[in-house]
Amino acid sequence: MEDKVNFLSKHLKASTAAVALIVAMTAVPGFTREKYETIDAQAYGTSTQLGKNFTVRLIIYEYSTPEDRQILVESFQKGQNDGLANALEKMKAVGRITMPGTLGFDVSYIREVKTPTGRSIRFVTNRKIAFGESYYSTQSKSFNLTAGEIIIDDQNKDKSSGVLFPATQLTINKDGEPQWDLRMNPWKLNNVIVWPGGDKDKEK
Repeated sequence: MEDKVNFLSKHLKASTAAVALIVAMTAVPGFTREKYETIDAQAYGTSTQLGKNFTVRLIIYEYSTPEDRQILVESFQKGQNDGLANALEKMKAVGRITMPGTLGFDVSYIREVKTPTGRSIRFVTNRKIAFGESYYSTQSKSFNLTAGEIIIDDQNKDKSSGVLFPATQLTINKDGEPQWDLRMNPWKLNNVIVWPGGDKDKEK
């Protein structure tokens, strides 16, 4: 059974900032890195996935620009989730994410926002649709985005956390506010490790 989760709900406090993809707020301008940044985190299941866990790795080549954010805002306003997905498809890769069941895939949008204790890294990209989903045109096919947020606490590493939506879509609720609709429950991220930068070309 598909779960609809509002990002403003008390159960997903850690994910509220993820929707900043489509609202204005101050963030670090996009720039190209000579060295990439690698972030590992342990994803822990909630609700029906309780007790399950796996490792997630996010590799950041560069941060998206304010212009990229504006493109997503306008695309969502015009075409909602499908418009957002189409815009992401046309963007260049600014990173890569790996998780179980995949060989890893490109991430089209990554933003860094400064916080009082560190920074928040938010990302969204098109989800890789499995062959069976595409062939049989299953309902899960409409949950065509992967999104998440990693909150890095530089003062206390143990407080670093985050949230991951492996299969989601962005919709508008009855109050006219954007919300993440999930095919399954969100995954909480803990044990966040930020590794020293490496050579981007060697990683590829």
